[in-house]
Amino acid sequence: MTIIDDSADRIRQAASFGFRIYFGDGSRLDVLRAAGIERAKIVAVCTQKREITDRIVDMIRAEYPETRLFVRAYDRVHSISLRKRDVEYELRETLESGLLFGRRTIEALGVGEDEARAIGEDIRRRDEERLKIQVSEGFHAGRHMLHNRPVRPEPLVKPKRTTAKSDADATNADQDSA
Repeated sequence: MTIIDDSADRIRQAASFGFRIYFGDGSRLDVLRAAGIERAKIVAVCTQKREITDRIVDMIRAEYPETRLFVRAYDRVHSISLRKRDVEYELRETLESGLLFGRRTIEALGVGEDEARAIGEDIRRRDEERLKIQVSEGFHAGRHMLHNRPVRPEPLVKPKRTTAKSDADATNADQDSA
């Protein structure tokens, strides 16, 4: 395994666990070649920024189209984009963390472990079905598969509108009470 990172702190941390890790910019083709991309069985792209991930995926697809890509996606939109780029496997960190968090929460509310696990697997299965439809038909496809209709977010407290007139009224009211 060869790991490339551009953070000296992460390199020190990984080295303390016995990983062979190199300092470099994985979005540069010369660095990937020096790391041996030609011999790689799988390239895992796990960056913290979508733009960098996309740049690496596009570069590898252009230069090494047969390379197996396993890629960490940020969210649903990014997953759809990566699937259209023909990555072999992508994992949405927001989905996985949300499923685990939800599972632990409903267990804490009294749902048994087996039932909580089954609920999580059902959500994952239905999400995957909808994601496949969205990849082929567009982001808004598959809405019929949701259990409820999407809601429009709104603030908990209505924002106060200030206008020149209302500011003047408030000033006049303050003067009248004085």
